[in-house]
Amino acid sequence: MGRVVLVTGVSRYLGGRMAALLSQQPGVAEVIAADVVAPGHDIGAARFERADIRDPALAQLLTVAKVDTVVHMGVIATPQQAGGRVPMKEINVIGTMQLLAACQRSSTVRRLIVKSSAGVYGCGPRDPAMFTEEDDPVSPPRSGWARDCVEVEGYVRSFTRRRADVDTTILRFANVIGPRVRTAMTSYLTLPLVPTVLGHDARLQWVQEDDLLAVLIAVSMASDAPATGHRGPRVLNVAGDGVMMLSQCLRRLDRPVIPVPAGFSGVLGRMLRRGGLVDLTADEARFLAYGRGIDTTALRTELGLTLRHTTEEAFESFAVPKRGQVGPHART
Repeated sequence: MGRVVLVTGVSRYLGGRMAALLSQQPGVAEVIAADVVAPGHDIGAARFERADIRDPALAQLLTVAKVDTVVHMGVIATPQQAGGRVPMKEINVIGTMQLLAACQRSSTVRRLIVKSSAGVYGCGPRDPAMFTEEDDPVSPPRSGWARDCVEVEGYVRSFTRRRADVDTTILRFANVIGPRVRTAMTSYLTLPLVPTVLGHDARLQWVQEDDLLAVLIAVSMASDAPATGHRGPRVLNVAGDGVMMLSQCLRRLDRPVIPVPAGFSGVLGRMLRRGGLVDLTADEARFLAYGRGIDTTALRTELGLTLRHTTEEAFESFAVPKRGQVGPHART
């Protein structure tokens, strides 16, 4: 009998594509695509189930469908997607708590994969050149999606202590980019006049959207492995090889820039949000000054996975169709 996989967050682009691709995998009997809103895009042979991860009734869905693999992609990156910061926090943190409680009560769940963010490392002037999975943040995130991811990972660790029998993986992705995905960073990069932090040039890494999905599928479909010695969940950084500077990215997009003094970067973020141009939190504005680097050695050595696109190639997959376009409304 094949696997039964539950994917959360399918009303958004990456979650929907994940459900569609999983439904094509040999050995998968059924993919249940769960969200409170029906997806407006193709989810392949996956079966849509209108379900709120904040609802304790989700446990019944796991039991009735005999779900053995859960792929949690329901952590929302921007308040605009959720209708504000308060509902975003509820979905991300309370929703994850309820999902984990449902998995804990399930007798069939054997694998859990959680899509997280490299933003959990924060960013600042005293950061290491490359964060490994064992490194603690020097300047922890204080707000927004990154802060939610920190809390989500904490609850996942607690879950693994209660259900050590569930193979649990947290994937910390660098910024995703590509020809179709839309994020706060892609919105920022395609502004008609791009504000940068005076005297700073952030280090950036990218994950091409297809590579992100390929890693999630590989972890979801991996054969059951013996215990690896992990105390708690397996945590893996995911990023394309290499680093780009923010100035390089903007030159390749032919974008004019306006340097802003560092002390005004937080004000700038608020102005962009209020103007409906870019949904940047204070931590994301700080990221534009310092950037971040993550080490991906464990992804290759523990799972044998290598991304198809380097950071530069991932960025080019986004930049090529964007060159010559002006303004946020030119995006797909």
